[in-house]
Amino acid sequence: MQTISLDKSFGGTQGVYSHESAVCKSTMTFAVFTPPQAAERPCPVVWYLSGLTCTHANVMEKGEYRRAAAALGLIVVCPDTSPRGEQVPNEPDNWQFGSGAGFYLDATESPYDEHYRMYSYITKELPEVIASHFPADMTRQGVFGHSMGGHGAITIALKHPSVFRSCSAFAPIARPMEAGWSKPAFEKYLGSAAAAWREYDTCALIEDGYRFPELLVDQGTSDTFLEDGLRPSELEKACAEAGIPLKLRMQEGYGHSYYFISTFMEDHLRWHAERLS
Repeated sequence: MQTISLDKSFGGTQGVYSHESAVCKSTMTFAVFTPPQAAERPCPVVWYLSGLTCTHANVMEKGEYRRAAAALGLIVVCPDTSPRGEQVPNEPDNWQFGSGAGFYLDATESPYDEHYRMYSYITKELPEVIASHFPADMTRQGVFGHSMGGHGAITIALKHPSVFRSCSAFAPIARPMEAGWSKPAFEKYLGSAAAAWREYDTCALIEDGYRFPELLVDQGTSDTFLEDGLRPSELEKACAEAGIPLKLRMQEGYGHSYYFISTFMEDHLRWHAERLS
């Protein structure tokens, strides 16, 4: 594992790292913020999954999480959103598929199945790297994310409630099987069988019996992707019918950008810290 850069802000240490991924068969980059408390004891881990077109760097530069994470004693892990490299199949002119658009699933369709295995990368391979190289208390993990990353966070939490103690999201894609910007990607990654798609659809997973103790979701009312791409009302309905406590906060006037995320970032970190204490 290679350290690319370090930024000792707010008493903690933020680094950018790369490693050769056996799962994605490419060099993967990720960022880790380590709070000052980690010098004395292992700290809880919160995973932040980014959205379409993003890398590990977007939340590092715009998310404004370090001050709160340092105060709360949280390690924050920021993975990339897809494998990258000349050997990785891609559609450079399509921002909703390929590089920057891994959708946190394991592709089953050729030629994408060899590299696009972000679900296994996030749930298996990268946690082993974090546990081996950082002062992380892996018995206390939370996960959150934005948009495509919010979709990834909730679907992963639903499938692994014994691993993650907390889950939240900013403007998650709640029904990717039907949303205009994710349905074509699902077909390319997973084929035409809808049963395979349900494994990576938050509402479908809840309908099929997957459960998580509670969820926090913030959604901007002025988000241009609200009705087709995100569909928070469908998440609200699915959670209500399943008896999953959902704190859905419709934030008046906010859009889909990192201005929205940075405004409510501390709220989310405190939500996780309370449940990981």
